[in-house]
Amino acid sequence: MQKNHTSIRVRYAETDQMGVVYHGNYAQFFEIGRTEWLRSMGVTYKYMEKTGIMLPVISLSCNFKKSALYDDELTITTVLKKTPTVKIEFDYKITNQDNELICTGNSVLAFINSETKKPMRCPDYILDKLALLNI
Repeated sequence: MQKNHTSIRVRYAETDQMGVVYHGNYAQFFEIGRTEWLRSMGVTYKYMEKTGIMLPVISLSCNFKKSALYDDELTITTVLKKTPTVKIEFDYKITNQDNELICTGNSVLAFINSETKKPMRCPDYILDKLALLNI
């Protein structure tokens, strides 16, 4: 499946008093990976919202393996798990600058029509881009 790598550096504000990344920040790291995955496909949240599509998270999991620390350079690897339908699912892997595994995760998001607030199929413009990549 389609994979994307995004690098970030841990900011001081993302850590606790011990210099360890606060666990709640990993959801934001996954979001960074996900939005950059979409951007690599030529799609942005801004464009989806403009075309009447919302993409709320309906499931999120994170399995911690090692602490990420202040000033670490992290690589977020985001992988589309399967061809999207009314839902889109991503797997994540975060490693540090020494290629040590920090955590793995998964999120599922639903395509929602912003007017009706009801689930809808994945937009054709995403499916068409995936088809071009033979996914």
